[in-house]
Amino acid sequence: MDDQVMLRPVTEADLPMPHKLTQDPEATGEFEWAGWSDPHGWRRSWEENGLIGPDGGTLVVARAGERLGLVNWRRKPIGRVSCHWEIGIALLPEARGHGYGTLAQRQLAEYLFAHTTVQRVEARTEAGNLAEQRALEKAGFTREGVMRGLGWRNGAWRDGISYSFCARTRDESRGLPQMRRAAPAHCRQLMLRRDHPA
Repeated sequence: MDDQVMLRPVTEADLPMPHKLTQDPEATGEFEWAGWSDPHGWRRSWEENGLIGPDGGTLVVARAGERLGLVNWRRKPIGRVSCHWEIGIALLPEARGHGYGTLAQRQLAEYLFAHTTVQRVEARTEAGNLAEQRALEKAGFTREGVMRGLGWRNGAWRDGISYSFCARTRDESRGLPQMRRAAPAHCRQLMLRRDHPA
C-alpha cells in the first residue's frame, strides 16, 4: 500500500495546501508562479461544490496518507456542442522528482475517460519545463506541438508544449489496462501502483 499514489477529493483539512501552491512563490516553483490571487478563492469554491463541478475539478494527490499536491481538470469547449478536458498538476516541492506526477496525471486521464464522455484529454506545459514534459511522456501523453506565446509569466510571453493522452480517442483507449477502483462510489477514486506499466 505504501507504494501507491492515489487521487482523492479535497477535504477542509487539505485547504492550506492549494493556498500554499498558489500564494507562496517558493512553493509554486519556477514555472507556476503567476502573481498574487484571491487568498479566499479556494475556500469559497470548496464550500460551494467541494472543488468538483460539471466544468472541472481538483483532487488531492496522496501517498500513504501524505499529501503530495493537486491535479485538476477543466472543460475546454470546441465549437457549439463538443469539448475536451485540459488537465494540470501542482506538486509540493518535496514531492517533485519522484515520479508521482507521472502516476497522478496518468490516473487523472484514465479517470476522466472512465467517468465522462469526452474524446480527448490534453495537457500543456511551458516549453522550458522539461521535467513536466518528461512526466507527461512517461504517463502516456503524446507531444503534439509548440504553441508560441501561450502564456504570460514573469514579464514575458512564454511558448508552451501541447500534449494529448496517448493521442487516443475514447475508442482507441479501450485497449488500455483497466485500473483498480479503490474508493467510495461518490468519487470512484483510482489507484495506480508505481510499477504499473506506462
